[in-house]
Amino acid sequence: MEKELKGVYPKLQIIQEKVLGLGKDKQGFGFKYVTGSKVLDHIKPIMNELHIILKQEILSIENVRQDYQTKNGAKSEILSKVMMRFTWIDTETGEKDENLFGANGQNDWDKGVGSALTYAERYFLLKYFHINTDEDDIDNPERKPENEAAQPTEDNRPWLVDKGFKYLQDQGSYAEINEALENRKMKAAQAVALKELLKLKTA
Repeated sequence: MEKELKGVYPKLQIIQEKVLGLGKDKQGFGFKYVTGSKVLDHIKPIMNELHIILKQEILSIENVRQDYQTKNGAKSEILSKVMMRFTWIDTETGEKDENLFGANGQNDWDKGVGSALTYAERYFLLKYFHINTDEDDIDNPERKPENEAAQPTEDNRPWLVDKGFKYLQDQGSYAEINEALENRKMKAAQAVALKELLKLKTA
């Protein structure tokens, strides 16, 4: 870090530039995801180098009992809805950047809030810095080069369609698909997946 670098926003930009993508490192309930430990392992050292801290405050907590049936019988858990304020602070200048964020967590009676807080911290960092978490991220040693991205076949078509639906879910609108395809704002595998998905939608 250069000594003349001052201010919270230039320092946050450095973090965004250094952490491009993180490959998923854990699987649970049928989903792969990036753990909070991995996110912090990549971001915290840069925060320390730049003299940036992240203050976390709980603004409100709403706990709702959830009763449901499982194959092993009745079960009760607590759904905790947490509203938080995340504040980036440059300890050299005192400059701040405040952000409101919400998260839910459902677990046993005494663990719902903890689950929500863990979820909030992980996803706030991932979303704030636009960190990619696809299978072919830069941090994944087994990722394929762009020119080796999956092509549609009868065997992998369902996977490609699922990948397309996932991108749709993240983006939120079909208009953004065409814009992303036209401007090539995505990886090759994503483009193939979306083109296959569009074929199904227009068939």
